[in-house]
Amino acid sequence: MESIYYVMTFLCHRQCPHCYEDRFHPYYGEDLERVVAESRSNFPGIIENFPDRMTYLDMEDGLREKQGRVILAGGEILLDPVRETVLYPALERLFAKYRDCGGVHLVVQTTGDVLTEEILRELLILHVHVVSVSGIDAYHAGLEKESAREAMQQKLTSLFLDQGMQPLPAAPNRAAWGDEQNRYFSFFGATPDTWIGKIWPRGRAQVNGLSTANLADNFCNGWSGGLNFLQYRYSGSEVSVEPNGNVYPCCMKTQLAIGNLLEERLETILDRMLGNPVYEAISMGHPERMGISQGWSVEKFLEKSKMTLPDGRVYQNLCIGCDAFHREVLMGQKTPLVSISSSLQLSLRTDRQPLHLKATQAGKD
Repeated sequence: MESIYYVMTFLCHRQCPHCYEDRFHPYYGEDLERVVAESRSNFPGIIENFPDRMTYLDMEDGLREKQGRVILAGGEILLDPVRETVLYPALERLFAKYRDCGGVHLVVQTTGDVLTEEILRELLILHVHVVSVSGIDAYHAGLEKESAREAMQQKLTSLFLDQGMQPLPAAPNRAAWGDEQNRYFSFFGATPDTWIGKIWPRGRAQVNGLSTANLADNFCNGWSGGLNFLQYRYSGSEVSVEPNGNVYPCCMKTQLAIGNLLEERLETILDRMLGNPVYEAISMGHPERMGISQGWSVEKFLEKSKMTLPDGRVYQNLCIGCDAFHREVLMGQKTPLVSISSSLQLSLRTDRQPLHLKATQAGKD
């Protein structure tokens, strides 16, 4: 597989208004202990069920086998409660798992404002290939002004350069990923000129009415969307994993997880989806077609893609239709489209918080 986006913790030091995930926020007391304990106890089993080889065949380069990457993120994965007890041992485990079977590129994603010279040196010792700073936008407290964002980026750039790192070339950057000699850094944020600039209609961003995407903005049909997630042997495939092991075809997350890495191997989960019209539609970047086999025409899906935001504005995007189909059709099926073990907990997501649907029987594709 080319990429696994592994959210290791919901712990964050921020509670940004544009965040796609309500569970990313500060935790205290018993809640903090619970969140950290979940990450710490689950990551060994989750990594164990990652693919035996983290490589893929590049269809743009004659099917040459290349190293894939695992992106370790939060929340903020560099915060003290999880950095040394979760992130560092996970990096060691991943490097050891793939060292003699094709290798892997390790990426750490951070908001950037908690990164220090000492932490950066530790990351590089632990074989981190890329440090990706994701918080360069006006939605992050203290960075509302362009001058503040520029100052933070300049400060971090000096830090990276002092450690011999180089800027990650702009996409497509598979050539840089194949470079074993250099270490890289990158910056991005929810700015109008970026791929995420229109804001995913999820979590606090949806509640606050911040998404400017419309029906023509197909988040599914691109990177970090569901596009090509089922073609995991080839370039362009990525899945998202939560701290509890739940697997999703996109970073925005469908309302229902497709499986759990504490119970099954990733390849087993994905192979079960092959031929399933719902998830084939997602993998082809055409979510509007996911319900055709279930009696949802494209026209009905587009109508279901409309909602009224808390501020009274009518909003329409394909992600809303995907949510509606999962809630109204998939969760209500006695024999679910997703074949799962009887003990698997699937996460059913609402706009505000997760609920849980306990599967009572195994279904068939």
